[in-house]
Amino acid sequence: MNNIIPENERAIWILKHEGEKTLKELALELGITTEGARFQLLKLSNDGLVKSESRALGRGRPQQFWTLTQKGHAKFPDSHSELTLRLINKIKENLGEDTLTQIISSTGKDNLQNYRKTITETDSLKEKVKKLAELRKSEGYMAQFEENEDGDYLLIENHCPICAAATLCQGFCSTELNTFQAILGPNTKVERVDHILAGARRCAYLIQEK
Repeated sequence: MNNIIPENERAIWILKHEGEKTLKELALELGITTEGARFQLLKLSNDGLVKSESRALGRGRPQQFWTLTQKGHAKFPDSHSELTLRLINKIKENLGEDTLTQIISSTGKDNLQNYRKTITETDSLKEKVKKLAELRKSEGYMAQFEENEDGDYLLIENHCPICAAATLCQGFCSTELNTFQAILGPNTKVERVDHILAGARRCAYLIQEK
């Protein structure tokens, strides 16, 4: 469990990591009764950290689905966001967009070199994706990977620790995508299928062998 989140707010971590949940689903994952889960969710709701939506699924009573609010997402750190935004704006003002683009590109090259210390060309695609997920997780992206029935992979990042910077300058996002493509190799196709900046709760990348 992420030690940023207090014990009495574990539901926040689950909703961040796994997305929306019903009361029963949360109670099961928390290992407590539905009443205990309801108490925790109502407290978090009163604090403005979670919200619920009533949704009808076929016959029967509508179910309540719980998700994080913007304030809830903010419980997870965005790496030095205020300082980062100031620096980006200063670079734009004093050195121009081209210089900012060069700096972001250089950062991407540094990340690629760092990843290559762990991920080698002789690794299988599965090994590469697994190692990449572990590296991204260590960087604060709450990353994991899944393999589907077709043998394709999904790299999932449930949190973006540079979201504020990426919102201001989406060059960060395109550089990340290029870095993934480079580290996974020319025989691999990498496609972003979920994007936090487009309103998704996470970023996700479909990875396929060509």
